[in-house]
Amino acid sequence: MADKIITTKENKPAHKKYVLKKRESNNQEGHNYKVNYEKDLNEAQLKAVKVKDGAVLVIAGAGTGKTKTLTYRVARLIEDGVRPDNILLLTFTKKAAAEMLNRATAVLDDRCENVAGGTFHSFANLILRKYSKILGLKNNFTIMDSADAEDVINHITGKLFPKKEKRFPKKSTILEIYSKSVNKETPTQKIIESEFSQFEHCAEQIIEIHKAYVNYKRENSLFDYDDLLLYLKFLMEDHENIRKKLSNQYKYILVDEYQDTNTLQADIVKLLASEHNNVMAVGDDAQSIYSFRGANYRNIMDFPKLFDNVEIIKLEQNYRSTQPILELTNKIIDSAKEKYSKTLFSDKTSDIKPALICAKDSQMEADFICQRVLELLDEDVELSDICVLARNSRMSFNLEIELSKRGIPFQKFGGPKFMETAHIKDIVAHLRVILNPDDEVSLSRILLLLKGVGSQTVNTVIPIIKGMNEFDVKLLPSKKSENFKPLFDVLQKEKLSNHKLEKIVENIVEYYRPILKEKYDDYSKREKDLEHFIYLSTQYTKLDSFLSDLALEPPDRSVEGMYKNNIKDDCLTISTIHSAKGLEWDSVFIIGAVDGRFPSAYSFNSPEEMDEELRLMYVATTRAKNNLYITYPVNMYDYSMDMVLTKPSRFLDNIDDDILEIWDITF
Repeated sequence: MADKIITTKENKPAHKKYVLKKRESNNQEGHNYKVNYEKDLNEAQLKAVKVKDGAVLVIAGAGTGKTKTLTYRVARLIEDGVRPDNILLLTFTKKAAAEMLNRATAVLDDRCENVAGGTFHSFANLILRKYSKILGLKNNFTIMDSADAEDVINHITGKLFPKKEKRFPKKSTILEIYSKSVNKETPTQKIIESEFSQFEHCAEQIIEIHKAYVNYKRENSLFDYDDLLLYLKFLMEDHENIRKKLSNQYKYILVDEYQDTNTLQADIVKLLASEHNNVMAVGDDAQSIYSFRGANYRNIMDFPKLFDNVEIIKLEQNYRSTQPILELTNKIIDSAKEKYSKTLFSDKTSDIKPALICAKDSQMEADFICQRVLELLDEDVELSDICVLARNSRMSFNLEIELSKRGIPFQKFGGPKFMETAHIKDIVAHLRVILNPDDEVSLSRILLLLKGVGSQTVNTVIPIIKGMNEFDVKLLPSKKSENFKPLFDVLQKEKLSNHKLEKIVENIVEYYRPILKEKYDDYSKREKDLEHFIYLSTQYTKLDSFLSDLALEPPDRSVEGMYKNNIKDDCLTISTIHSAKGLEWDSVFIIGAVDGRFPSAYSFNSPEEMDEELRLMYVATTRAKNNLYITYPVNMYDYSMDMVLTKPSRFLDNIDDDILEIWDITF
């Protein structure tokens, strides 16, 4: 299926052209609006909110009230007579959609509750389950997370190529190549040539694995994340009546964080808007930093080419940072090769300028940050309102040691995630088999938990029980049947029961507890996660909805991690810049800003990658409200390049001292 999106791109079905409407007047006369938009919004925000029909691109600079603008836009459409269920709000997290709709409800009233909102993937899941038969899919398909998908890739690779070459990509790399091929709508061969040239010698094997992967998923009713978008696009391209129906249902489409969309998502938006052209895309080209996830910077730059009669509105008034910080961020982004020009400004004045701190080495850099943190605490800045940002997580190692020595509590983004823990994946696997007996990945996982059952037995048993609507041990080899009986009993009982979802989950957890105690030495800590999992199930009535949401919007942290955070509510944050996008703190330190690390030396020969590194620096600097410190050591040895890095980031070159103060602490 992956090749279809490539080979048919030039032969897309002809879509009925929409009729462009004249933009409605923004005049408020004659309409009694409940919300006082003129009072609550600045001039640019108001302009974006009042435009009703047509394609609009809102370039929302960092901290300029993007969420507020989208919220009021939804309210205004409803006050202008648009039915709430004709509005579709697409975001990148379920939390973001819920926040916007809750705020819209607070601004207007409960009419906003019927607005369709969610992530691209959750929207695709909803539509595909509705039209699954048309695509020849089973309605109870299972959505795999990336770990499950990697396991399938590994299984296929082992079957096809038991004796691999020494230089052969890992399962995660093979999956990444496949994902980029799908999301960028580019043949696998080209992805390998352009981004994974070290594996060109085994390109044919990788392509063969990809084809087998697509077939395996279809045979076992499995979807990975990319499939949700891929099949939604196929559905609308191949079935004109469904495309029209969806486009006429969602007459007004709003897309948040448009700079983070991939090629496939941009195509989906285009198809959804094919009957009316009413699309408002909100984003900031200067914050496009996720190309490694498949995000396509060209989407936001080429939006005026994708849609007709596009109006571009820029939000430039910043409500987060002081003017001195914004003068630095404006100067940094001015160097971008391609951009929508804008100048952020703020009413927040300050005499404190951002500072560039030159340290003798990484240890002195860590000492300075700890000392300055203690000084900020004396200035009544809360520890929870201080953050240290790094280009990558390894760069904060010395600092973490120094913070611990001084007893300064901190939390670091990027710990084990709830849905990635082995015990939670075990429980989910049992539930998936109840819903979809064809799910070979989950079947294999739960069988291997049984005593006396190994890979050889699993390979023998799965062909017998796969797809069973009734789990019957009598069908199994007699020597092993007793080992399977407790599992089959609980699966069969819950498959046929009329229990509420919470009760089904409770019964599976009770069955699993003895396995947990046998398998893990720290089972008592993990049991807290099981209780939390049961609690999560109480918020759902249907198993398929519960499992879909767990796959599409997984909880971030384990209960153990959440308890630790509750104990230390007031702690400093250490984060990568990618993880910090969308967040803000009073005081921000950007650590390790030495040329060769930030920007990374790997980006030196690629103008596109260098520009993304520049945008990454822009994102980092715009997280700060009042205090911004950029630190770099002048004696950092880089083992990969076998050289000492000594200069500050090139992105800070030629910035005047009246914008960026220079502090030298090397003496």
